[in-house]
Amino acid sequence: MTTAPLTVVVADPNLTPLRTEFEAALPHGTVVHWPDPRHTEAVTAAMGDADVLVSGQCTATMAAASTRLRLVHAAGAGTDNIDIAALPPGTQVANTFHHENSIAEYAVSATILMRRGFLRQHTALRREAHWDTPAHDPRAPWAEDLTTATVGFIGFGHIGARCWRLFQAFGARGIAVTRGGNVDAAAHGLLWSGAVKDLATLLESTDAVVVSVPLTDDTTGLIGAAELSRMRPGAVLVNVGRGPVVDEDALYQALSDRAIGGAAIDVWYRYPADGHTSAPSKHPFDTLDNVLMTPHSSGLTRQTFAHRTTDITANIRRLAAGEALHNVVAVAP
Repeated sequence: MTTAPLTVVVADPNLTPLRTEFEAALPHGTVVHWPDPRHTEAVTAAMGDADVLVSGQCTATMAAASTRLRLVHAAGAGTDNIDIAALPPGTQVANTFHHENSIAEYAVSATILMRRGFLRQHTALRREAHWDTPAHDPRAPWAEDLTTATVGFIGFGHIGARCWRLFQAFGARGIAVTRGGNVDAAAHGLLWSGAVKDLATLLESTDAVVVSVPLTDDTTGLIGAAELSRMRPGAVLVNVGRGPVVDEDALYQALSDRAIGGAAIDVWYRYPADGHTSAPSKHPFDTLDNVLMTPHSSGLTRQTFAHRTTDITANIRRLAAGEALHNVVAVAP
């Protein structure tokens, strides 16, 4: 029995540079469409005969446009923008990872940048020729290296665990809280681990906090004004999970009031609908000098997406062969 070739729609801009490698790894005869991912209308128009959509977004309109959709494969971990209830019954939703190394590099470097005052010093030297260091200005504060730091992890999955391995190499101490509360602290070399009920204790005990939990109903607003008020005055918050896990208003207020030492924000509250220009928040975080702002780029390295390409194309081959898929996170009812 000969099966018809699959039709695949790729609508993730991060895979475009790997188009040659992606297509070469697909089953012979696979038809691949590459609509402009920035325009949902173009993606929807390409969905007519799609068996597979490779994208972190699938709206009800996109799902309804396909008559034979069988797989929606995110080119990352997040599937919160895929309307699973709108998918045809039996459609599988899968994800992939491989961003741990890149994000861990970001978390450690951002923490060092903020704790050592390098961001502040950079601005002072460029704009005012001011040497903002105690070697030249006795008013400047002394910085602390990571051997003095206790780092708290809110979430300890692929990302949190890899971040900890790098922080550990610098001599830091670590603690973690997770939704399940099932991390073996001793096995990971942590001082202790707990559940969300222990969040306040973690915040009171740490010099840097790395947020990497996914966005769910339970984690939206997990860190609000009350939680931020428990952080140490010099502590740094690094959010590489999802923006709304940390309350937008509360975070801006805490940073404006210098209630905490600073924040590195890589995940935001507003994203460009089309193109590459959009204010990331309703608040002017860009006016604050204690914030490192990055455009959700912590996991964006070529290595991340080369490995993801391998995962996605392997799953498409499995689909074509009628085999069980890997990393299935949901099946449409």
